[in-house]
Amino acid sequence: MFPGLSTIFLILSGVEFLIGILGNVFIGLVLCSECVKNQKTSLFDFILTGLAISRISQLLVFFVESLMMGLDSQVFAIFKLAKPITLLWRISNHLTTWLVTCLSIFYLLKIAHFSHSLFFWLKWRMNRVILAMLAFSLGFLILDILLLETFNDLFWNLINEGNWTLVESKTHYIKSESLLSFSYFIPIVLSLLSLFFLFWSLVKHTRNLQLNFMGSRDFSTKAHKRAMKMVTSFLLLIMVHFLFTQLANWMFHRFLDNKFTKFIMLALYVFPSGHSFMLILGNSQLRQIALKVLRHLKSSLKRQNPLAL
Repeated sequence: MFPGLSTIFLILSGVEFLIGILGNVFIGLVLCSECVKNQKTSLFDFILTGLAISRISQLLVFFVESLMMGLDSQVFAIFKLAKPITLLWRISNHLTTWLVTCLSIFYLLKIAHFSHSLFFWLKWRMNRVILAMLAFSLGFLILDILLLETFNDLFWNLINEGNWTLVESKTHYIKSESLLSFSYFIPIVLSLLSLFFLFWSLVKHTRNLQLNFMGSRDFSTKAHKRAMKMVTSFLLLIMVHFLFTQLANWMFHRFLDNKFTKFIMLALYVFPSGHSFMLILGNSQLRQIALKVLRHLKSSLKRQNPLAL
């Protein structure tokens, strides 16, 4: 890797890191201030706040790894340093994925309309359902951590003792990563189901409006479409993120100081950074406060430099 390309990689990593931090810190500060002012918090705000915190930690892990890759790739060979970074990588990815899945389920239960008794039961107990999902995800997280610790210890011990050939180490690494990646399968399927049922509810709702000779641009239709856009954006981003995460797990193992590996690292910033701004634009409260902040900054710049347009 040429020194100039390493410098460009570090600059781009820093820019993506700052953009992501600004978006997630903004969400966290706004929701925390609203919670303090109102002396209470809603389930929606709780999910968004947890999501902002988990993404900040995720971005920090990504940035630390970017610094190591750009400055000195040999530090990854140190087991005492690689082990906690791998653990933090796993925890932050897990929490972020499950929290956004909880957000998708929240949109479904809050907006969709079905006459089935099971849906009414879930809708009536929405808070408990979301909290149960979070508890379920923590169980998966504990299992992931235990598996990760076992695989890491076994892998590094055998490599250090020289008992494994290169082919055997690759095979073990692929098997362990495949097993650890299974925890992503459940939240992605749940989000796909949420999108499907939201679409189904929208179709039924639009059909009822047409049968009753009513316009289709009512509040419920807009809410359906807005929720579908949010869930669809999450699914697209999380699938791309999942693909690049799996590529990163393999490439970091064998080809750390590689241009393609650094490109994968840059692509990993897109999900925690880009989706936070989608949430800001998709939420009226966050969007209005963001516009106020931008207008305030613009007026402050004009006062400091009255000659500027």
